[in-house]
Amino acid sequence: MTEIKELGSLCPVDDKGYIINQSDPKKVHNKFREVIQLINQSCLSYLPKETHSIYLRGSVARGLDIEGVSDVDVIIVTYSNPQDIDLDWVEETEQFIDQKFHFINGVELGFYPLSEVEESKYCSMIPFILKAYGICVYGKNLISKLPDYKPDSSLANEHLIHLSALIDKAKHELMGNNDMEDIKDCCSWIMRIMVRAGFALVIVQERSYTRDLFPAYKLFSKHYPEKESEMRTALWYAINPLSSSEEVLKLLNQFGSWIKAETEIWLNIYNPRRELHLQL
Repeated sequence: MTEIKELGSLCPVDDKGYIINQSDPKKVHNKFREVIQLINQSCLSYLPKETHSIYLRGSVARGLDIEGVSDVDVIIVTYSNPQDIDLDWVEETEQFIDQKFHFINGVELGFYPLSEVEESKYCSMIPFILKAYGICVYGKNLISKLPDYKPDSSLANEHLIHLSALIDKAKHELMGNNDMEDIKDCCSWIMRIMVRAGFALVIVQERSYTRDLFPAYKLFSKHYPEKESEMRTALWYAINPLSSSEEVLKLLNQFGSWIKAETEIWLNIYNPRRELHLQL
């Protein structure tokens, strides 16, 4: 069981208020070189004509990885829509790499089309992740061409516009589900979303951003002290997911319903037309 530790930080901003990318190839520990090389080789072997570029993000890219705890998060930009590409090899490749290297805790390969990544007029999560957290490990580096981002309502909207649907999806997947590993995966996934969404509710006031769960929980609790206990439970479930759906559904039906309602209030103020992406 993992304890809640005061780990993580807010993204630094420059004198104009734009988020600064703290990731750097020089910060990546040498032991990850072989991991990255194997990921690159796998992508180029299966998708030689589709792979535009490959990016590393997360704690590994910032040199903040914890042995046996941190996973390897990778974004692969493809020329075509990934929905039109054969990706049946991905899950097996993720598992193979994870088992080969004892110091990592999972591999996540995410595929996104070049057309989505090149979005520069509206705030969109994947271009933002690359700009604020990514480093290029193969191909033509798009990061310098992406717009700068501020911690504002357009960024908060990315966490909130789909929240209600995601909570409903999680509830649907959990009801009647007896697969313990499936329940744990769903629990961790939706609780991370809820913790970050809670922070998104106060991004405008705080003028800051983080994807790290603990500071997200702390700043949410600063503005919603009466909900601190429930958000702490969500944080706990995110890092210690339950294998029984009953308690997860209980939190989703109670705290989840509250955060959905609070999100609707936020959207009524900042995105009354319910645009999927807001202009930068």
